[in-house]
Amino acid sequence: MAVTSSAVDAVLDYDEAIARFDPVMGLEVHVELHTATKMFCGCPTVFGAEPNSQVCPVCLGLPGALPVVNEKAVESAIRIGLALNCEIAEWCRFARKNYFYPDMPKNFQTSQYDEPIAYNGWLDVEVDDGAGGTEVFRVEIERAHMEEDTGKSLHVGGATGRIHGAEYSLVDYNRAGIPLIEIVTKPIVGAGERAPEVARAYVSALRDLMRALDVSDVKMEQGSMRCDANVSLRPRAGDDPRGEAQLAVPLGTRTETKNVNSLRSVERAVRYEISRHAAILDAGGSILQETRHWHEDTGITTSGRVKSDADDYRYFPEPDLVPVAPSRDTVEALRKTLPEPPGLRRKRLQNDWGYSDLEMRDVVNAGAVELIEETVAAGASPAAAKKWWLGEPSRRANAEGQDIVTYAAGLGFAPAHVAELDRLVTSGRLNDSMARQVLDGVLAGEGTPTEVADARGLELVQDDNALEAAVDKVIEANPDIAAKIRDGKVQAAGALIGQVMKELKGQADAGRARELILARLT
Repeated sequence: MAVTSSAVDAVLDYDEAIARFDPVMGLEVHVELHTATKMFCGCPTVFGAEPNSQVCPVCLGLPGALPVVNEKAVESAIRIGLALNCEIAEWCRFARKNYFYPDMPKNFQTSQYDEPIAYNGWLDVEVDDGAGGTEVFRVEIERAHMEEDTGKSLHVGGATGRIHGAEYSLVDYNRAGIPLIEIVTKPIVGAGERAPEVARAYVSALRDLMRALDVSDVKMEQGSMRCDANVSLRPRAGDDPRGEAQLAVPLGTRTETKNVNSLRSVERAVRYEISRHAAILDAGGSILQETRHWHEDTGITTSGRVKSDADDYRYFPEPDLVPVAPSRDTVEALRKTLPEPPGLRRKRLQNDWGYSDLEMRDVVNAGAVELIEETVAAGASPAAAKKWWLGEPSRRANAEGQDIVTYAAGLGFAPAHVAELDRLVTSGRLNDSMARQVLDGVLAGEGTPTEVADARGLELVQDDNALEAAVDKVIEANPDIAAKIRDGKVQAAGALIGQVMKELKGQADAGRARELILARLT
C-alpha cells in the first residue's frame, strides 16, 4: 500500500486506488450564454466592463423591480437541449433557490428545480482506447436547465485570494443575472481507470457543441464555461466496471470540486479526488459530503463548505415569472437550426484534409480543430497547418497549462499568421529552419511573419552564383565525402548540404544545394 502525505491530505497511488475502488462521477457544467442582455433585465453582458457598470434595479434585487424572461436565452436553452438529445418540456417554470450568497444581491438565485426545460438526454464522447484508436463512451444527461449567474467577489489581501485571511472583499455585480444553462449528467459509471479522461472528453465535447451552436464563447479562462466535478468511490465487485455486479453496488458519498475552468484541470481534479477518497476509505475513514476548491498551482483540492442537499435550498416557484411553454412548432423550428454535430464535422474535415486517424486524434487532443480549419481557409495546406500548430505553439501551451486556443488568443497569434508563414515557405523565401525562427519571433510579439523575417534579415539565398561558390568550397574541403558520392553513396550528400547551410548561415535552399552537389559529383 503506497499512501503519501501532503500538507493538506493523504492520497493513495492512483493505480492502487483504481484496483480497489470503482469511481463514479457526476458533472455539472455551467455555460454562460452570450446574449446581448441579461436573463431577466436589459443590462448588457460585455465581459471586462468597469465593475458595477452593467447593473439595474432588477439584477441588483431592489424592492419592486420585476424580472422579464430573455426570449433569446430560452431559444438557446431549447437548442442546447435538442443538441444533447434531450426531451423538451411542454411546460416548465422558474424557481427561487434560497441561500446566503454575498455576490447574489437578491439572496436567492432564479433557477429551475424540478421542472427543467430539457431533460433525459445523452452525449457520445470519444476517448483513446489505449491501442491507437478511440472508444465511444455515452454520457447520459439528467437535465439542462435555465438560471442566472451570480456576481463576483474579489478578496483583497491574504495569500490565497480567498476570503480566509483577506483584509476586505469587493463585489462586482456585472455578472449577476447573466443567462446560464446548467447541464447535469446522470451518475457516470463504468469508466473505471479512465474516469478522468472521460470527464475531460465530455467537457471538451460540450465545449465543441456549444461553440458549434454559437450560444456561448465558452472561454473557460473567463468563466463563461466551468465545471463542477462530483466524485465518489464504491468497492469493486469484480473486474468489469460496467458489469451487473458492479452496477448493483450502492454509490459512495460524493464531493463536489467547484468551478474548474480548464480541460486539463477537469482531468487532474477528478484524478486527485479519486486518490484522496481512496486514501481516506483505505484508512477506515468516511468521506464528508462537501464542496472542494481546486488549486491549479499545486494540483490539489481543499475543503470549501459542507455540501447542501436540495431540501436545504428551500426551492419554491418564482411568483414574478410566468411559466415557459414552448409550442411544438417552435421546438421543431429551432431543431432545424442545429448545426452539423461536431463529431460528424470532424470526420468530414479529416477526410477533406487527408489526415490519418492518428493525426486527427492528435489534432483533437490538442484542441486545434477550429484553428486548423481557419488556417486552411486562410490559404495554408492542411499538412502545414497541422505541422505549425502542433509544434511550438502546442508545446508552449502545454507548458503554460493552457489549451492551445486560449494560449494563442492571449498572444494574439492567429490562423492568418500560420497561413502567412506557410506562404513564406512555399514561395521559397524561407526554409523550415528559418520559418521556425520566424515563428519564435511572432510568438514573442515581434510582429507578423513577414515583419519578423524582414527585421531579422531572413531570406533564402536565391543567387545561384553564391550557392555554387559555397558548394564548390565545401566539396573541395571534403574530398573523402565527395569520393563516396562519386562511388554512388548519394546519401552522403547530406553531410555536404549541412556544411553548405552553415557556410551561408542557414539561408541556403537545401533542395537546390543537393541538386548542385549531385550535378558535380555524379
